[in-house]
Parts: sequence; structure tokens; C-alpha cells
Amino acid sequence: MIGLSRDGDVVTLELQRPERRNALNSELCLAVQRGIEQAERDGARVVVITGEGTVFCAGADLTGDAFPEHFGQTLEDMLFAVESASIPVVAAINGPAVGAGTQLAIACDLRVVASDAFFEIPSTRLGLAVSNWTIKRLAALAGGGVARTILLGGERVYPEQAYTSGLANKLGDVGAADEWAHSITALAPLALKHLKLVFNDDGAHDVPTPEQHAAFEAAWSSEDMKEARRARTEKRAPKFVGR
Repeated sequence: MIGLSRDGDVVTLELQRPERRNALNSELCLAVQRGIEQAERDGARVVVITGEGTVFCAGADLTGDAFPEHFGQTLEDMLFAVESASIPVVAAINGPAVGAGTQLAIACDLRVVASDAFFEIPSTRLGLAVSNWTIKRLAALAGGGVARTILLGGERVYPEQAYTSGLANKLGDVGAADEWAHSITALAPLALKHLKLVFNDDGAHDVPTPEQHAAFEAAWSSEDMKEARRARTEKRAPKFVGR
């Protein structure tokens, strides 16, 4: 489910569900969260997160437990563990980062993106609303234009555009991410911790307005969401009606 290895002061967590393209279910989310917490307890200086094979993370496992109520909280807890870790977390985006895969990537502090990777959040094709945290963090990292391209436009963003916008900090493979992580271990831990706290104070955790909360709940309880699930099962395009 997850591979954990250590090289000096760098711990690498590898998502290992290649048969599901490293899609997240509750078990994998908990494994990532526990891996981050264990790395901190063991005195690691940097964590690298990557995916086994050619995919970083294909999102939530829609054939598994991704829709039950508890999964959303489990996913949120994992993202918060990555974001709030006292040490830098580097995402080695070795392939597509889709949906919750993009969320995991933007919870990390730095992103190294391989040439055959891309970012995508297909929520509007699934009739789903994404969290305020996702929208605001993506906009803070990539800028409003690229965030709108991904979310409102429903389009993929590829490595060069991601790098130009700031969503990708570097272009390269897992080896490049590992090399960068090792160089960061030589930097001052307390200064890095302070930087993380300030960078992540970007409004992403502000409480949603009543209107935002109502719109979020309406999308998740809508007939459109049910239609998207039916269409996926029947292998056809969904017909959304806005209710």
C-alpha cells in the first residue's frame, strides 16, 4: 500500500497501488498520514512523496470507499498532516496527479514535476464541489488564471505551464526531487518551520461563508452528482441539469 524508505535525513513515501493507478482510499490516506508523522518522530529533515510506476496519484478511488462520508474527513486529515508537518515535504510528481492527487501535490511544500505528468481536477465532470482549501491553495500556488483553467475550465495543466505559473517548482524526475530534498537537509530546521507556517497562512483555511457552504452541500447532494456516477458506470457522458 505504501513504501517507506530512509536515506540519511530524507524519508521517501511511495504510494503503492499500481493496480488502481495509486488512487487514494481510506487505507492509503491513513498510511500517508502515519508515514509523515513517523518521519517527524524519527527525526527526518525532509520527506519526499511519490507514486509507484508511471502515475503519481489518480485521485480518489471511485470504485472503493471514496464517496462514503468518512472518506472526506480521512482525506482532509491526510492533507493537513502533510501541510502542517514541521519539516518540508517534497512531491515528486512522477506522472499524472488527478483530483485528490493534485490536492496531495498542493499540500506539499515543493513540487518536482516529471515530463509526462500533468495536473487535473475533474470535479465539474463528476458533479462535485471541491473544498475552499483546494481552490485557495491552488490559486495561491499557481495563480488565479491557472487555478481557473484547472477548476472552471476542466483542463489539464502540463509541466511547462505548471513551471511557468509556479505550480511546479522544478522540472525533473524522482531522482531530481531526491537530490533537492537532500540539499534541503543542510538548511536550518527552525527557519524552514517558520517559513512553512507563513507560506501556509494564505487564507486557505478561512471558514467558508454561509453561501459558499450552501453551494458546496448542494453540489454534493445533487441529482447531477448521482447522474455523473450513473454515467461513469454506463460509460457515457453525463447529462447535467443543475439540480
